[in-house]
Amino acid sequence: MTINLITFASNVHKSTAVRASHEIMLNELENYYTLNLVDHKDIDKLNPTDFSIIFIATGGVERLVMQCFESLPRPFILLADGMQNSLAAAMEVSAWLRSRGMKSEILHGEPANVAKRIEILHNNFLAQRRLNDMRVGVIGAPASWLIASNVDYLLAKRRWGVEYVDIPLERVYELYSQITDDQVGQACAEFVSKAHAVREGSPEDILKAMRLYRAIRQVCKDERLQAVTVSCFKLMDHTATTGCLALALLNDEGIYAGCEGDLQSIFTMLSAHSLTGKSSFMANPSLIDTRTNEIILAHCTIGIKQTGQYIIRNHFETGTGIAIQGILPLGEVTIVKCGGESLDEYYLASGTLVENPDYTNMCRTQAKIRMDSSPEYFLKSPLGNHHILVQGNYVDVLNEFFLANGCKRIE
Repeated sequence: MTINLITFASNVHKSTAVRASHEIMLNELENYYTLNLVDHKDIDKLNPTDFSIIFIATGGVERLVMQCFESLPRPFILLADGMQNSLAAAMEVSAWLRSRGMKSEILHGEPANVAKRIEILHNNFLAQRRLNDMRVGVIGAPASWLIASNVDYLLAKRRWGVEYVDIPLERVYELYSQITDDQVGQACAEFVSKAHAVREGSPEDILKAMRLYRAIRQVCKDERLQAVTVSCFKLMDHTATTGCLALALLNDEGIYAGCEGDLQSIFTMLSAHSLTGKSSFMANPSLIDTRTNEIILAHCTIGIKQTGQYIIRNHFETGTGIAIQGILPLGEVTIVKCGGESLDEYYLASGTLVENPDYTNMCRTQAKIRMDSSPEYFLKSPLGNHHILVQGNYVDVLNEFFLANGCKRIE
């Protein structure tokens, strides 16, 4: 990995003297990274998609940094080992940035620890780059019951670089009507053959569900979408099938797909993948036991690749169409949810998936999780309905990222 060190040194220091003054730190960092020392006068020559750190090499550079403010890389990461009054200058710059509402971090201390911190900050940088310019399709409108899950499209674009794109349901209806049963027959046969069991759903139901998947996938291709959230129940009224299979298969293909037009949850799924590389399970908290610290999450769809095996079911609320009952692997999990109209709040906790229940009065895929902390958040200050489950413990990684982006943790 190459790191640009945008170097600020007072005029009395030559470039060779700068290197010599910070030899210990720079040599240690070069055990981990390739360093590219760039004079601050050449900032505009750098590619903004490259990872850059502001290297405060000497004192007396505060005003130089201020003059270059508009060109400085975000987030503001200041490197100062303390030699040549560099730490004092970095602290002054940090205070100036804070007075203007800007967050910054000073990297200082043992070079090995600084190198580890740089790795975390670099991962955050890459995650932000992955989110930037991602297009999220909103097919239809959010479900009427999601009264606290709105997102301000403009604020989301400014904060995260994510673009929400409204797409009328009629686009899906038109494509759905053009897809024939013969075109999806082979895919249906493969889907059924890999299932652990088929408990509900006729061959006709499976054909309809696969046609809907093909229609939504075509919309995603036409609109260059990296993610999509679908007004499931309105689709059902017109097509007489559910979107559960479509969302499961889209998630398997790397198009992150969520239910009910939930704008906050689909962003959560995107951000979780940007940091962990993993797909996730969007679900309703259905039972909460504060005595045992256990919760049950449930929904009628999940990416097939996230399951150990799956059972073909019908949709829980309506008793129609095709749904997925996934059997998830037991082990560590992370529960996360981004909230707020500008996506500036988040909940984050770890736990252990201990059981795949099979309650008849819940959505089909069910996961019982023994939380590592009290689940009272869900009863006292929840960020809406749906929450996201990621297999594995990624609390530290996700927390670093959201904090770096000025988000407030809700507990």
